[in-house]
Amino acid sequence: MLPTHRPRRNRKSAVIRDMVQETRLTTHDFIFPLFLIEGQNQALEVKSMPGIYRYSADKIIDEVGRCVELGINAFAPFPSINDALKDRLAKESANPEGLYLRTVADLKRQFPDIVLMTDVAMDPYSSDGHDGVVDAESGEILNDATLEVLGQMALAQARAGADIIGPSDMMDGRVAWIRRVLDEQAFQHVSIMSYTAKYASAFYGPFRDALDSAPKKGDKKSYQMNPANKREALRELALDEAEGADMVMVKPALSYLDVIHAVKERTHLPVTAYNVSGEYAMVKAAAQNGWLDGEKTMMEVLTSIKRAGADAILTYFAKEAAAVLRRG
Repeated sequence: MLPTHRPRRNRKSAVIRDMVQETRLTTHDFIFPLFLIEGQNQALEVKSMPGIYRYSADKIIDEVGRCVELGINAFAPFPSINDALKDRLAKESANPEGLYLRTVADLKRQFPDIVLMTDVAMDPYSSDGHDGVVDAESGEILNDATLEVLGQMALAQARAGADIIGPSDMMDGRVAWIRRVLDEQAFQHVSIMSYTAKYASAFYGPFRDALDSAPKKGDKKSYQMNPANKREALRELALDEAEGADMVMVKPALSYLDVIHAVKERTHLPVTAYNVSGEYAMVKAAAQNGWLDGEKTMMEVLTSIKRAGADAILTYFAKEAAAVLRRG
């Protein structure tokens, strides 16, 4: 008996396929992470991330300008800080004349309409390389002592012009703490995009190469999540919602599409996902070896993340994908 139902009828031409397409990418979906370094006139390619550069403050202005022309209007800068400025309490993170805060302020002056999402975590500024204060004797990451540091860091970033604060540390209670600090200082308009489910992933390697921010001792498993767990992410979601998060995030994205979907099903907040450095590097390496069509794979990866439920995607592919979308 011949089939009555023929789904192929909805695939028979390009026009029909476009008409019934369920998921669409636009440049409005992208937040572009940027790497910031000291110096002048510096644009140094990250070896493990082909096509991605570490920029000095003057050059990062130029890069943002190029991205704005492509329709990208949201950026997440991350700093590489000189070791001489690092200490166990990350004091440089609140220095308004420091590299990071000075550059954030300059970017907002040059491009007042862009959205800047700043990173709240101690590791770029910590002599220990951890996201929290390390007890000198036991090596334990001290949750509550870290909250004090994160609050001051978030406040300094808000004063510099940050639109969205992104606490990526995974300390307990940090969303409520940061919200209280911001509100008490009249920064009620500054949003919090919480790294709600940030996993202790092997996919972060190239990022740590770019910023030299790996822990000096131990690992981050006592605060970042076990990759085997999904229900735990939903517990973190409930806490972040109760504490006042404006948006929530899953990181990484590609190996955690099920988590993105589960979070999306359970919240009315915008859901973001971080398509991290290792996910980017895998596609680039395979494409350079001729094993994959890099452009098509990139667009398929980004579409899968949005299809899973992400309203916005932090991705190193943003600039390249924006160029593809512009070509149509």
